Amino acid sequence: MAQPAPGLSGENEVVREIERAFADQRSGSLLVGMGDDAALWRAGRGQEAILTCDWFLEGTHFLRDQHPPDAVGWKSLARAASDTAAMGGIPKCFLLSLALPANCTGDWLRGFLRGLRRASRTLGCQLAGGDTTRRNEILIHTTVIGEVGSGRAVLRYGARTGDLLYVSGTLGEAELGLRELRRQRGTGDASTNVFVRKHLYPEPRIALGHWLGKNRLATAMMDLSDGLSSDLPRLCSASRAGARITAASLPSVAQSAAKDAVELALNGGDDYELLFAVRPQNARKIGTKFRGLTLTRIGVITRGNKLLVEQDGRWRPLVAGGWDPFR
Repeated sequence: MAQPAPGLSGENEVVREIERAFADQRSGSLLVGMGDDAALWRAGRGQEAILTCDWFLEGTHFLRDQHPPDAVGWKSLARAASDTAAMGGIPKCFLLSLALPANCTGDWLRGFLRGLRRASRTLGCQLAGGDTTRRNEILIHTTVIGEVGSGRAVLRYGARTGDLLYVSGTLGEAELGLRELRRQRGTGDASTNVFVRKHLYPEPRIALGHWLGKNRLATAMMDLSDGLSSDLPRLCSASRAGARITAASLPSVAQSAAKDAVELALNGGDDYELLFAVRPQNARKIGTKFRGLTLTRIGVITRGNKLLVEQDGRWRPLVAGGWDPFR
Protein backbone atom coordinates (compact mmCIF):
# COMPACT_ATOMS: atom_id res chain seq x y z
CA MET A 1 0.00 0.00 0.00
CA ALA A 2 1.34 3.42 -0.95
CA GLN A 3 2.28 5.61 1.98
CA PRO A 4 0.57 9.02 2.23
CA ALA A 5 2.68 11.98 1.23
CA PRO A 6 4.22 13.83 4.16
CA GLY A 7 2.58 17.00 5.41
CA LEU A 8 4.02 20.47 4.93
CA SER A 9 6.38 21.82 7.55
CA GLY A 10 5.06 25.35 8.05
CA GLU A 11 2.39 27.95 7.25
CA ASN A 12 4.45 29.50 4.46
CA GLU A 13 4.56 26.15 2.67
CA VAL A 14 0.78 25.72 3.10
CA VAL A 15 0.22 29.16 1.57
CA ARG A 16 2.60 28.39 -1.31
CA GLU A 17 0.71 25.12 -1.94
CA ILE A 18 -2.52 27.09 -2.24
CA GLU A 19 -0.89 29.71 -4.48
CA ARG A 20 0.51 27.01 -6.79
CA ALA A 21 -2.93 25.43 -7.16
CA PHE A 22 -4.40 28.72 -8.41
CA ALA A 23 -1.36 30.27 -10.11
CA ASP A 24 -2.95 30.47 -13.58
CA GLN A 25 -6.25 32.01 -12.49
CA ARG A 26 -6.21 35.77 -12.73
CA SER A 27 -8.52 38.27 -14.41
CA GLY A 28 -8.14 41.95 -15.10
CA SER A 29 -10.74 42.79 -12.47
CA LEU A 30 -8.50 41.39 -9.71
CA LEU A 31 -6.06 44.28 -9.36
CA VAL A 32 -4.20 42.79 -6.37
CA GLY A 33 -4.55 39.19 -5.29
CA MET A 34 -2.59 36.78 -3.11
CA GLY A 35 0.68 38.05 -1.70
CA ASP A 36 -0.40 41.37 -0.22
CA ASP A 37 -2.28 42.34 2.94
CA ALA A 38 -5.61 42.37 1.12
CA ALA A 39 -7.07 41.99 -2.36
CA LEU A 40 -8.30 44.75 -4.66
CA TRP A 41 -11.32 44.06 -6.87
CA ARG A 42 -12.71 46.39 -9.54
CA ALA A 43 -16.41 45.92 -10.19
CA GLY A 44 -17.67 46.22 -13.75
CA ARG A 45 -19.46 49.34 -14.96
CA GLY A 46 -23.16 49.28 -14.16
CA GLN A 47 -22.67 46.51 -11.60
CA GLU A 48 -23.30 46.26 -7.88
CA ALA A 49 -21.19 44.10 -5.57
CA ILE A 50 -22.61 41.09 -3.72
CA LEU A 51 -20.77 40.05 -0.55
CA THR A 52 -21.46 36.73 1.16
CA CYS A 53 -19.64 34.26 3.40
CA ASP A 54 -20.09 30.71 4.61
CA TRP A 55 -18.64 28.36 7.23
CA PHE A 56 -17.87 24.72 6.38
CA LEU A 57 -16.88 22.88 9.56
CA GLU A 58 -15.58 19.40 10.23
CA GLY A 59 -17.97 17.49 12.45
CA THR A 60 -20.86 19.85 11.66
CA HIS A 61 -21.00 20.01 7.87
CA PHE A 62 -18.67 17.18 6.85
CA LEU A 63 -16.83 14.19 8.30
CA ARG A 64 -13.18 13.65 7.41
CA ASP A 65 -13.54 9.86 7.23
CA GLN A 66 -16.64 9.95 5.00
CA HIS A 67 -16.37 13.03 2.78
CA PRO A 68 -13.60 12.98 0.13
CA PRO A 69 -11.31 16.02 0.41
CA ASP A 70 -12.01 17.10 -3.18
CA ALA A 71 -15.76 17.13 -2.38
CA VAL A 72 -15.06 19.27 0.68
CA GLY A 73 -13.13 21.68 -1.55
CA TRP A 74 -15.87 21.81 -4.18
CA LYS A 75 -18.69 22.24 -1.70
CA SER A 76 -16.98 24.89 0.42
CA LEU A 77 -17.08 27.25 -2.58
CA ALA A 78 -20.34 26.04 -4.14
CA ARG A 79 -22.27 26.71 -0.91
CA ALA A 80 -21.16 30.33 -0.73
CA ALA A 81 -21.54 30.91 -4.48
CA SER A 82 -25.15 29.72 -4.24
CA ASP A 83 -25.96 32.85 -2.24
CA THR A 84 -24.97 35.01 -5.20
CA ALA A 85 -27.25 32.94 -7.44
CA ALA A 86 -30.10 33.61 -5.00
CA MET A 87 -29.71 37.35 -5.64
CA GLY A 88 -29.45 37.04 -9.41
CA GLY A 89 -25.71 37.66 -9.45
CA ILE A 90 -22.54 36.06 -10.74
CA PRO A 91 -19.70 35.00 -8.38
CA LYS A 92 -16.41 36.65 -9.33
CA CYS A 93 -13.77 36.00 -6.67
CA PHE A 94 -13.43 34.54 -3.19
CA LEU A 95 -11.35 34.64 -0.02
CA LEU A 96 -10.42 31.37 1.69
CA SER A 97 -9.73 31.10 5.43
CA LEU A 98 -8.47 27.64 6.27
CA ALA A 99 -7.61 26.05 9.64
CA LEU A 100 -5.93 22.63 9.42
CA PRO A 101 -4.35 20.00 11.66
CA ALA A 102 -0.70 19.35 10.77
CA ASN A 103 -1.55 15.85 9.48
CA CYS A 104 -3.94 17.33 6.88
CA THR A 105 -1.33 19.48 5.10
CA GLY A 106 -0.27 16.67 2.77
CA ASP A 107 -2.64 14.44 0.78
CA TRP A 108 -5.78 15.87 2.34
CA LEU A 109 -4.84 19.46 1.48
CA ARG A 110 -3.92 18.55 -2.09
CA GLY A 111 -7.22 16.74 -2.58
CA PHE A 112 -9.11 19.65 -1.08
CA LEU A 113 -7.38 22.10 -3.42
CA ARG A 114 -8.19 19.94 -6.47
CA GLY A 115 -11.89 20.13 -5.67
CA LEU A 116 -11.74 23.82 -4.80
CA ARG A 117 -9.86 24.62 -8.02
CA ARG A 118 -12.41 22.68 -10.08
CA ALA A 119 -15.27 24.59 -8.44
CA SER A 120 -13.41 27.86 -9.00
CA ARG A 121 -12.99 27.14 -12.70
CA THR A 122 -16.54 25.84 -13.17
CA LEU A 123 -18.09 28.85 -11.45
CA GLY A 124 -15.68 31.42 -12.89
CA CYS A 125 -14.84 32.52 -9.37
CA GLN A 126 -11.13 33.08 -8.74
CA LEU A 127 -9.20 32.93 -5.48
CA ALA A 128 -8.19 36.42 -4.33
CA GLY A 129 -6.55 35.61 -1.00
CA GLY A 130 -7.38 34.58 2.54
CA ASP A 131 -5.75 33.28 5.70
CA THR A 132 -4.40 30.03 7.16
CA THR A 133 -3.83 28.71 10.65
CA ARG A 134 -3.46 25.46 12.57
CA ARG A 135 -6.20 23.76 14.57
CA ASN A 136 -7.12 20.23 15.69
CA GLU A 137 -10.18 20.11 13.42
CA ILE A 138 -10.69 21.48 9.90
CA LEU A 139 -12.45 24.85 9.71
CA ILE A 140 -13.18 26.46 6.34
CA HIS A 141 -14.55 29.96 5.87
CA THR A 142 -15.27 31.20 2.36
CA THR A 143 -16.14 34.76 1.39
CA VAL A 144 -17.47 35.29 -2.14
CA ILE A 145 -17.67 38.59 -3.99
CA GLY A 146 -20.16 38.66 -6.83
CA GLU A 147 -21.67 41.15 -9.25
CA VAL A 148 -25.22 41.92 -10.29
CA GLY A 149 -26.53 44.55 -12.67
CA SER A 150 -27.50 47.79 -10.97
CA GLY A 151 -31.11 47.54 -9.83
CA ARG A 152 -31.32 43.85 -10.82
CA ALA A 153 -30.64 42.17 -7.48
CA VAL A 154 -33.47 39.89 -6.35
CA LEU A 155 -34.09 40.11 -2.61
CA ARG A 156 -36.23 38.06 -0.25
CA TYR A 157 -38.76 40.77 0.53
CA GLY A 158 -40.42 41.44 -2.83
CA ALA A 159 -43.12 38.72 -2.87
CA ARG A 160 -46.72 39.90 -2.88
CA THR A 161 -50.12 38.26 -2.40
CA GLY A 162 -50.98 36.14 -5.42
CA ASP A 163 -47.39 35.61 -6.57
CA LEU A 164 -46.68 32.04 -7.64
CA LEU A 165 -43.98 30.03 -5.86
CA TYR A 166 -41.46 27.95 -7.82
CA VAL A 167 -38.49 25.74 -7.04
CA SER A 168 -35.76 24.47 -9.33
CA GLY A 169 -34.55 20.89 -9.59
CA THR A 170 -35.58 18.05 -7.28
CA LEU A 171 -35.83 18.42 -3.52
CA GLY A 172 -34.55 15.92 -0.97
CA GLU A 173 -31.85 14.37 -3.14
CA ALA A 174 -28.92 15.67 -1.11
CA GLU A 175 -30.40 14.43 2.17
CA LEU A 176 -31.00 11.02 0.60
CA GLY A 177 -27.39 11.08 -0.59
CA LEU A 178 -26.17 11.78 2.94
CA ARG A 179 -28.12 8.77 4.18
CA GLU A 180 -26.51 6.58 1.53
CA LEU A 181 -23.05 7.94 2.34
CA ARG A 182 -23.54 7.07 6.00
CA ARG A 183 -24.84 3.62 5.09
CA GLN A 184 -21.85 2.75 2.90
CA ARG A 185 -19.18 4.19 5.24
CA GLY A 186 -16.38 3.62 2.76
CA THR A 187 -17.52 0.14 1.69
CA GLY A 188 -18.11 1.14 -1.95
CA ASP A 189 -17.77 3.91 -4.51
CA ALA A 190 -20.50 6.14 -3.13
CA SER A 191 -19.70 8.95 -5.58
CA THR A 192 -21.35 6.97 -8.42
CA ASN A 193 -24.73 7.27 -6.68
CA VAL A 194 -26.71 10.21 -8.12
CA PHE A 195 -28.02 11.22 -4.70
CA VAL A 196 -24.60 11.01 -3.06
CA ARG A 197 -23.15 13.19 -5.82
CA LYS A 198 -25.88 15.78 -5.17
CA HIS A 199 -24.79 15.84 -1.53
CA LEU A 200 -21.04 15.92 -2.24
CA TYR A 201 -20.98 18.16 -5.34
CA PRO A 202 -23.99 20.53 -5.33
CA GLU A 203 -24.38 22.80 -8.34
CA PRO A 204 -25.40 26.36 -7.47
CA ARG A 205 -28.00 27.63 -9.94
CA ILE A 206 -26.01 30.64 -11.12
CA ALA A 207 -27.38 30.84 -14.66
CA LEU A 208 -31.01 30.48 -13.56
CA GLY A 209 -30.71 33.11 -10.84
CA HIS A 210 -29.00 35.53 -13.22
CA TRP A 211 -31.70 35.01 -15.87
CA LEU A 212 -34.51 35.57 -13.38
CA GLY A 213 -32.90 38.75 -12.07
CA LYS A 214 -31.79 40.19 -15.39
CA ASN A 215 -35.28 39.79 -16.84
CA ARG A 216 -37.05 40.99 -13.68
CA LEU A 217 -39.06 37.76 -13.47
CA ALA A 218 -38.55 36.88 -9.80
CA THR A 219 -40.09 39.17 -7.19
CA ALA A 220 -38.31 37.39 -4.32
CA MET A 221 -35.74 34.60 -4.24
CA MET A 222 -33.43 32.58 -1.99
CA ASP A 223 -31.46 29.36 -2.20
CA LEU A 224 -32.60 26.20 -0.42
CA SER A 225 -29.74 25.27 1.88
CA ASP A 226 -31.57 24.32 5.08
CA GLY A 227 -34.68 22.72 3.59
CA LEU A 228 -37.90 24.13 2.12
CA SER A 229 -39.81 24.02 5.43
CA SER A 230 -37.13 26.18 7.08
CA ASP A 231 -36.26 28.47 4.16
CA LEU A 232 -39.77 29.33 2.91
CA PRO A 233 -40.70 30.96 6.26
CA ARG A 234 -37.65 33.21 5.90
CA LEU A 235 -38.74 34.43 2.47
CA CYS A 236 -42.30 34.94 3.67
CA SER A 237 -41.20 36.74 6.83
CA ALA A 238 -39.05 39.13 4.78
CA SER A 239 -41.98 39.75 2.43
CA ARG A 240 -44.49 40.03 5.30
CA ALA A 241 -46.67 37.42 3.69
CA GLY A 242 -47.86 33.84 4.06
CA ALA A 243 -47.87 30.92 1.64
CA ARG A 244 -49.80 27.80 0.69
CA ILE A 245 -47.98 24.89 -0.93
CA THR A 246 -49.17 21.42 -1.97
CA ALA A 247 -47.17 18.32 -1.15
CA ALA A 248 -48.25 16.60 -4.37
CA SER A 249 -46.62 19.35 -6.45
CA LEU A 250 -43.20 19.13 -4.78
CA PRO A 251 -40.50 17.85 -7.15
CA SER A 252 -39.37 15.17 -4.71
CA VAL A 253 -37.25 12.08 -5.12
CA ALA A 254 -39.11 9.08 -6.53
CA GLN A 255 -41.20 7.07 -4.07
CA SER A 256 -39.16 4.03 -5.07
CA ALA A 257 -36.04 5.82 -3.81
CA ALA A 258 -37.49 6.93 -0.50
CA LYS A 259 -40.81 6.17 1.17
CA ASP A 260 -40.63 9.50 2.98
CA ALA A 261 -40.06 11.50 -0.20
CA VAL A 262 -42.43 14.31 0.83
CA GLU A 263 -40.70 14.75 4.19
CA LEU A 264 -37.35 14.76 2.40
CA ALA A 265 -38.59 17.44 -0.01
CA LEU A 266 -39.86 19.57 2.86
CA ASN A 267 -37.06 19.13 5.36
CA GLY A 268 -33.97 17.89 3.49
CA GLY A 269 -31.12 20.38 3.35
CA ASP A 270 -28.09 20.91 1.11
CA ASP A 271 -30.00 20.88 -2.20
CA TYR A 272 -28.95 24.45 -3.13
CA GLU A 273 -31.87 24.80 -5.50
CA LEU A 274 -33.63 28.15 -5.91
CA LEU A 275 -36.97 29.09 -4.36
CA PHE A 276 -38.56 32.10 -6.08
CA ALA A 277 -41.82 34.01 -6.44
CA VAL A 278 -43.24 35.17 -9.78
CA ARG A 279 -46.12 37.44 -10.75
CA PRO A 280 -48.98 35.37 -12.26
CA GLN A 281 -48.76 37.25 -15.56
CA ASN A 282 -45.13 36.10 -15.94
CA ALA A 283 -45.82 32.39 -15.39
CA ARG A 284 -45.73 31.65 -19.13
CA LYS A 285 -42.25 33.15 -19.37
CA ILE A 286 -41.03 30.80 -16.63
CA GLY A 287 -42.28 27.57 -18.20
CA THR A 288 -41.22 24.18 -16.82
CA LYS A 289 -37.57 24.06 -17.91
CA PHE A 290 -34.52 26.29 -17.92
CA ARG A 291 -31.60 24.87 -19.91
CA GLY A 292 -32.72 21.37 -19.01
CA LEU A 293 -33.30 22.19 -15.33
CA THR A 294 -36.84 21.47 -14.12
CA LEU A 295 -38.85 24.39 -12.74
CA THR A 296 -41.90 23.47 -10.66
CA ARG A 297 -44.78 25.59 -9.37
CA ILE A 298 -45.42 24.50 -5.77
CA GLY A 299 -47.81 27.07 -4.36
CA VAL A 300 -48.80 30.68 -3.92
CA ILE A 301 -48.02 33.67 -1.72
CA THR A 302 -50.96 34.61 0.52
CA ARG A 303 -52.07 37.51 2.68
CA GLY A 304 -51.21 37.34 6.37
CA ASN A 305 -48.47 35.24 7.91
CA LYS A 306 -49.80 31.67 7.83
CA LEU A 307 -47.77 28.99 6.05
CA LEU A 308 -49.82 25.96 5.11
CA VAL A 309 -49.09 22.70 3.28
CA GLU A 310 -51.78 20.51 1.73
CA GLN A 311 -51.22 16.76 1.97
CA ASP A 312 -53.74 13.97 1.38
CA GLY A 313 -56.53 16.49 1.03
CA ARG A 314 -55.90 18.22 4.35
CA TRP A 315 -54.25 21.56 5.08
CA ARG A 316 -51.85 21.78 8.01
CA PRO A 317 -49.35 24.35 9.28
CA LEU A 318 -45.91 24.10 7.72
CA VAL A 319 -43.51 23.26 10.54
CA ALA A 320 -39.84 24.17 10.11
CA GLY A 321 -38.07 20.80 10.18
CA GLY A 322 -34.93 21.56 8.19
CA TRP A 323 -31.36 22.14 9.32
CA ASP A 324 -30.81 24.41 12.31
CA PRO A 325 -27.33 24.39 13.90
CA PHE A 326 -28.75 25.57 17.22
CA ARG A 327 -31.54 22.99 17.44
